[in-house]
Amino acid sequence: KNAGSLNWPPLTWPFPREYQDKEEVVLWMNTVGPYHNRQETYKYFSLPFCVGSKKSISHYHETLGEALQGVELEFSGLDIKFKDDVMPATYCEIDLDKEKRDAFVYAIKNHYWYQMYIDDLPIWGIVGEADENGEDYYLWTYKKLEIGFNGNRIVDVNLTSEGKVKLVPNTKIQMSYSVKWKKSDVKFEDRFDKYLDPSFFQHRIHWFSIFNSFMMVIFLVGLVSMILMRTLRKDYARYSKEEEMDDMDRDLGDEYGWKQVHGDVFRPSSHPLIFSSLIGSGCQIFAVSLIVIIVAMIEDLYTERGSMLSTAIFVYAATSPVNGYFGGSLYARQGGRRWIKQMFIGAFLIPAMVCGTAFFINFIAIYYHASRAIPFGTMVAVCCICFFVILPLNLVGTILGRNLSGQPNFPCRVNAVPRPIPEKKWFMEPAVIVCLGGILPFGSIFIEMYFIFTSFWAYKIYYVYGFMMLVLVILCIVTVCVTIVCTYFLLNAEDYRWQWTSFLSAASTAIYVYMYSFYYYFFKTKMYGLFQTSFYFGYMAVFSTALGIMCGAIGYMGTSAFVRKIYTNVKID
Repeated sequence: KNAGSLNWPPLTWPFPREYQDKEEVVLWMNTVGPYHNRQETYKYFSLPFCVGSKKSISHYHETLGEALQGVELEFSGLDIKFKDDVMPATYCEIDLDKEKRDAFVYAIKNHYWYQMYIDDLPIWGIVGEADENGEDYYLWTYKKLEIGFNGNRIVDVNLTSEGKVKLVPNTKIQMSYSVKWKKSDVKFEDRFDKYLDPSFFQHRIHWFSIFNSFMMVIFLVGLVSMILMRTLRKDYARYSKEEEMDDMDRDLGDEYGWKQVHGDVFRPSSHPLIFSSLIGSGCQIFAVSLIVIIVAMIEDLYTERGSMLSTAIFVYAATSPVNGYFGGSLYARQGGRRWIKQMFIGAFLIPAMVCGTAFFINFIAIYYHASRAIPFGTMVAVCCICFFVILPLNLVGTILGRNLSGQPNFPCRVNAVPRPIPEKKWFMEPAVIVCLGGILPFGSIFIEMYFIFTSFWAYKIYYVYGFMMLVLVILCIVTVCVTIVCTYFLLNAEDYRWQWTSFLSAASTAIYVYMYSFYYYFFKTKMYGLFQTSFYFGYMAVFSTALGIMCGAIGYMGTSAFVRKIYTNVKID
C-alpha cells in the first residue's frame, strides 16, 4: 500500500483512532532540543538524521494552540503496521562527513533528546552519549519500539535506544528499528496515566501548603469581620446612646478617622481611563482562569497537544463582554467622557502585552531557527481574533455596563473642594501599603507556583486542577481581606486615595511572583543561553503581570464593596 493512497481523510489521522489489523501506524517525529531547556526545540530533521524509505506525508497543524507551541510533526518514514511485528531492520544510513559529525557532537554535548508521537502518545529518546573523558561521542542507532494494544486501540508505547556507534568522520552509520506488539490491559481512557507523576504533585508538602493557606484565610477573615463589627457597632452605639459613652469612645469617634473623609471618599480616581481598563481586564482574566480550571477539571486537557492553550484563547475571546461591562460601567460611574477610547484600551491591554512579548521572543526564535518561531499565518489568525471577536464583544459589554450600572449612586455626596490630606506616619503612606500588600497573597500561592512552574519549564504534566481551584479561591479571599485592611488603615489616616492603593496593594503580588521566578531560574533549573533565558523571563513577566492585574481587580472589587458598606451606615449631620 503506497503512501499516496492512504485510506483516511487527511485531517483525521493525527488524532487517536481505531486500527484494523495490518493497517498503517504513523510514527511522527516532533522536535529535538537540549534536555535542560524545555522550550528550546528544533525540528527533528534539523539534525542530520536520515529518513526511512516510505514516502513522506505532510502534516497540518490541527489547532491554533499546537501552532503557537511549536509542534512540528514530520513523518519518520518507518514502516509500521498494526499488530505486525518487525524484526530488527535497517531503514536508512547516514553518510557521516565532518559537518554532520560536528552537528551530532554539539547535540550530544548539550544533552539533546527528541520527541516522537505514535497515535498521539509521546515517546522520548536521547540522541547519544559521550564517554567519561568527553573525547569520544556515540550515537544511538537502534530504536526498539514496544507497542501495547487493547482491542483495536494503541494504549502504550515504549522506546529503548540501543546500538551505540562511535562517531568517526567519513563513515557510514546504519540506522535500524524493530517493532514488537504486545497485548495490554491498560484501558484506552487511562493510557496517559503513566505520564502523570502523583508522587510529585500529591506530595505531603502540597497538602500542607493548602492547609497552611486555609489557616491564613481564617485569620484574615476574622480580622476583617472584627474591623467591620467594631466600626459598625460603635456607630449604632453612638447614635442610640450618645450620652452613655465614655471619653475613650468619644475620642475614637467623630474626632478623627475614616468618617472625616466621607465627602471625598467617592471622588473619582486619578487617571480613571487607565484605572477602569485595568479593572475590566482583571475581571476578565479572573473569569478566564475560573472557566479554564473548571474545564480542565472536567476534561483531561493534557491528553491533547496544545489543547490547553487553544481553550484559554477561546475562553478569553468569549469572555470579552466581562471586560467591557466592568471597565465601561466603572468609567461611567467615575464621570468619564471618552468611553470609546476606554473600550479600545480595555480590549487591547492584555492582547497587546502578550503579543508584544511573543513578537519579541519570536525574533530570537527565528534567529535560532527554533520550532517555537510562530508562523506568520498563526500571527494573522490571532490578530483577527482580537479585531473581529474580542473588540465587538467588548463593545457589547461596554454598552451594557454603561447603561445598566453606569449611574454614580454613592451613599455620600462628593464635596466640591477636595479636603487636604494630613501628614501621617511613614508606614501609612500609600507607597508602603502597596509594597506590603502583596506579601500575604504571595505567601498563600507560592508553593502552587512551584508546581505550576515545574510543569511548564520541566517535564511534568500538570493535572491536579482541583488544587489549582482551591488555591485560586484562597488567593481571592486573602487578596480581598488584605486590601480591605490596608484601605481601612489608609482611610483612618484621613487619606481618601483608596482606589489606586487597593488595586496596587493587591497587584504587588506580581512583583513577588516575578522575584520568585528569578530564584526558581537560578536554583531549580539548569537553563542556559540567550534563547531560553529571554523565553523564560519574557513569559514569566507576562504571567506575573496578568496575575497582578487579576489580583488588583479582585482587591479593588472587594474593597469597593467594603467602602460602600461602611459609609452607608454613617449618618452625616
